[in-house]
Amino acid sequence: MRYRQLTTGTLALGVLLLIDVLRVWLPGIITIFGQAASTPAELMGAFALGWFVLAMGAPAVVRRVGARPVTLVAAVALAVARLALTTAPGGRTQLWLATAGLLAGLVWLVGVAADTDRPVPGLALGFAVNAAVHAVLDTVDLVWRGDWVAWLLSVVAVAVFLAGTAQPGRRGGAGDALAGPADAPVGPADAAAGPGGGRAWLLAGPALLLAGMVALSPALARTGMSYLVAGDGVARSPLFGLAPVPVAVAGFLCAALTRPPRGWGRAYGPVALLAGAVLFALDRGDLLLPAILLAAVGLGACLALTDDTSQPAADTASAGTAGGTSAPRRGYAVAAGMLVFALGAVGYYSAYDLGYPNAAVPVVVAVLIAAVAFTARPVADRLPGPFPPLRAAAAVTALALLAPVLADEVPVASNRDGPPERLTVVAYNIRMGFGLDGRFDLAGLAQVVERQRPDVVLLSEVDRAWLLNGGHDTLDLLADRLAMPYVFGPAADPVWGDAVLSRWPVRDPRTLPLAAVGAPTGAQALAVTLDLGDGVRTTVVSTHLQPPPGKGPVVQARAVADFATRYAAGRPLVVAGDLNTEPGDEAFAEFTKAGLVDAFAAARPLATSPADDPRQQIDHIFVSPGLTPSDPVAPRSTASDHLPVAVTVTLPPR
Repeated sequence: MRYRQLTTGTLALGVLLLIDVLRVWLPGIITIFGQAASTPAELMGAFALGWFVLAMGAPAVVRRVGARPVTLVAAVALAVARLALTTAPGGRTQLWLATAGLLAGLVWLVGVAADTDRPVPGLALGFAVNAAVHAVLDTVDLVWRGDWVAWLLSVVAVAVFLAGTAQPGRRGGAGDALAGPADAPVGPADAAAGPGGGRAWLLAGPALLLAGMVALSPALARTGMSYLVAGDGVARSPLFGLAPVPVAVAGFLCAALTRPPRGWGRAYGPVALLAGAVLFALDRGDLLLPAILLAAVGLGACLALTDDTSQPAADTASAGTAGGTSAPRRGYAVAAGMLVFALGAVGYYSAYDLGYPNAAVPVVVAVLIAAVAFTARPVADRLPGPFPPLRAAAAVTALALLAPVLADEVPVASNRDGPPERLTVVAYNIRMGFGLDGRFDLAGLAQVVERQRPDVVLLSEVDRAWLLNGGHDTLDLLADRLAMPYVFGPAADPVWGDAVLSRWPVRDPRTLPLAAVGAPTGAQALAVTLDLGDGVRTTVVSTHLQPPPGKGPVVQARAVADFATRYAAGRPLVVAGDLNTEPGDEAFAEFTKAGLVDAFAAARPLATSPADDPRQQIDHIFVSPGLTPSDPVAPRSTASDHLPVAVTVTLPPR
């Protein structure tokens, strides 16, 4: 059996392009198809799953037409969609381009699987290089950058991918799989047990899910580092936050590309993967780093266990004619594996809309991977891979090492020239960084905030690593653009919540988890003390209230008002955020009952949502009576589905 470097490189590049498309398509389900949360979560889930179900028919097409023509056509479609997305068109055009690219990528995978019986080196390199590049790009994809560098790198990647795909004889094993129609019909149920790479292809989808969610997520690594800086349940701007990424990449590649131990030593990979998934599922910020490192090594080791280089006699005899039975099994295996990816992603993230527990999802996927890997047939004489394992791991790790070296320095707050007389406060629900057109719009967010010349910024709907939203660390990226250090309070989980950015030193951060009261998404209140110098301190509380179905967030509003006033202990106090309540509502009154003043009272009505046609007054800033608000404004912008709100408060005389 021969195996060519070209096959591995082309597969890795194709995986890289497919992940790029997924990073656009997944958030498009929420921000474009979802129509600003007005579309039922069940309908969004059906839309997402439908394309993966449709791809289950691709193996039948490959059997009838042949692997090579299907692979070539699908590769061209994937490449065209990927380049078209670099223009960042936004809106439905962007969604349908990404959908076309996704379907083309799934069909391309099926065609490649039919022709490749040793995919592990290519899959592993694709996952690892993607993580390294994403880290070097500071977790912002080339698709969203749109500058000439992004275009150049995208064009080069696509050109090399198409050139490799067009080369004849790109097989991963003996013979031309699926040169003609298969003799025996094979269904999806046969895929998992099929020899000749079937197990490895089955794990492509589940491995992609855990790699993007946990094992090889640069954004999650930086978030984990930010929790270690604080150590008190909140997260702060870390130095060298991407440092864990090279370690995870090296551990993953070394485990995936080297020969696994024999006997019960084979269990180390499945055990490590399960341990990492369990730690991740515990939803604790201080456990994110060990979860990443364990999952990375475990995932690589599990892939290595499925790297079956043996060729069954039946397939060898039929290679070049009918393709035997392994080739169609591989096609069904990869299609079924990608369906597992979709089910896992939809099942995990839909919980934040539908309100059911989701911690079991990554654990169940890890159990599936571990079971398939550990029960794989050991290979007595493992053939060498296309690249020396240690050299390949060293090269990709060296690329990943550029990330912490090139990372921006952490902004440092200072007391400047003593206590100020005024503070400008901005509160903004940033919708995970995505504008109304579905584009990841950091520039738009930063621009509208910077125009207010803020001293402190309170953010809601801050996403720091969700694969569903592209795996960006939106908070760190925005903090870099604004040159303001941050404190982050987790709400739904350790990587989604609220934040405070301040030009002044922050002291004594505290976070209060709020009772869900039937609301599906978690909520919290993050309180910090601004040290303005000379003993002058001001309290700021950032929150995002989540109303239960058909009701107002009365219980949460009461809890936040009580928590904020007790924490302030008589100091000047600002409470702000997306409160999901309007003036006159019972929840709104909870803040005024606590003695707080509506900073926008003189400017009412001041609608803030939706951003393109604001009708609802749901984003607010409240202040204590000692503070005098002025210049209230809700500047227009479509960088989110909410408008930001800003006010300047005059501090009480000293």
